[in-house]
Amino acid sequence: MNILGISAGFHDAAATVIDQQGNILFAGHSERYSKVKNDAEFCAPLICELEQFNPIDTVAYYERPVMKQLRQWYAGQGIEWNKLSLRGAVHDQIGHACWQDLKHYKSYNHHLSHAAAGFQTSPYDRATVVVIDAIGEFETITIWGAGYDKLGHATYKKLWQQNYPHSIGLFYSAATGSVGLRPLDEEYILMGMAAYGNATQAVGMQTLVKDSDRIEFRENLHTGIDRKYLQELSDYDIAAGAQDIAEQLINSVMRRARDFNFSTNLVYMGGVALNCSANRNLGKYFDNIWIMPCPSDAGSSLGAAALAYRKQIHWTNAYLGHDIPGDYPVSDLMASLLRDKIVGVASGRAEFGPRALGNRSLLADPRGPDIKDRVNKIKRRQQFRPFAPVILEEHVDMYFDMPVGFPDSRYMQVIARCRHPHIFPAIVHYDNTSRVQTVPDDGSGIRQLLEAWYKATGCPMLLNTSLNIRGEPMVNDRTDADRFETLYGVTVIS
Repeated sequence: MNILGISAGFHDAAATVIDQQGNILFAGHSERYSKVKNDAEFCAPLICELEQFNPIDTVAYYERPVMKQLRQWYAGQGIEWNKLSLRGAVHDQIGHACWQDLKHYKSYNHHLSHAAAGFQTSPYDRATVVVIDAIGEFETITIWGAGYDKLGHATYKKLWQQNYPHSIGLFYSAATGSVGLRPLDEEYILMGMAAYGNATQAVGMQTLVKDSDRIEFRENLHTGIDRKYLQELSDYDIAAGAQDIAEQLINSVMRRARDFNFSTNLVYMGGVALNCSANRNLGKYFDNIWIMPCPSDAGSSLGAAALAYRKQIHWTNAYLGHDIPGDYPVSDLMASLLRDKIVGVASGRAEFGPRALGNRSLLADPRGPDIKDRVNKIKRRQQFRPFAPVILEEHVDMYFDMPVGFPDSRYMQVIARCRHPHIFPAIVHYDNTSRVQTVPDDGSGIRQLLEAWYKATGCPMLLNTSLNIRGEPMVNDRTDADRFETLYGVTVIS
């Protein structure tokens, strides 16, 4: 009998299936099936995919429905009466699919689900777990001490918390909305804009913070930032100010977490953990760092299932979604790269998380002076935005100055200064940093491609970005890949 973990009803719905041996059989996002970006609800094609993992006898929900509705009422958002009960919330998502086998219904605290998704997939027996997001039921920041007991069951002790409305995630989302971007979606663009702004100009934004140690704000930022705090700032200065304030507050949380002296291993989860610019500072506080590649709410589908399973989960990689069968097409990809400099790949199982890691990627030669503009034009993105490098792990220190605590970055979780930005203009930002993905000698398809590329060109890296255009989910199946190829004129190889 398998365990189904569900995260749904707010944004970026996702499902995870774990078997009784702790193997992850599936983890995927609803948006990849419905084709609706950040789809909050389950859809029929996702449910159809899940049915191949029957029998499922336990469903685990990523938050406490009653407490969530109570917080929404407190925040003036009203109550969704059909989501007050656990069974109601579950039935609202999956209907009667797998229903005949379900015997157990479990729900867990929102932040605890985040914590479990990180800790129970980590390589650690003991860790300090930090969760920072916009909001759970009431918690916005939590610090946990996590370990395993004599039976191998995961244990969690909450060491500290901050509650709504004081939230680093809500602050950053409010700043995202202030520059005309979509909150809870385009925060990563705001992070990229920050390099072009001047944080010292944003003195008015600094006054929003009432107490940086306790992470308290002067106003509830759930509905946005009052323009009086933004003065006449440019969008770039707002972005720089928001990034600077967020980093100061995250550092304050990390200092507090370290000072509990629970463990020098850090597990960091929640949507704010996707801020790879801020992540470069984490090594100042902890010796070892694990950020699960889907640390946001979608990843909590895995966290809820992990809590129901109770023990350590067998984590191997992030390729956990829909499968496009067949061998990774190294030879065909190489031919296209050498000829056209840009190629798409849709092969194997889709990545779990917001970042393409080589199975649903648009790949390119990082060396050409026009490559960044060509790829941005294909993806219909702002021209200022850079792309990530994917590099053979043993070569990373020759090309990037990796921050303390990050000897590798296998899931694009941190930025690093590029040592040779003039050679690789397509993968460096305005400040000469890159969001690095390192690939170990693991036999993966992207590893084989990089080895072939290095042998042919002497360059151990490629440009890697997700196979989608702005505002659309990543390519999931071969039909999606064919559509991308037809509409945007890029060869996509499976």
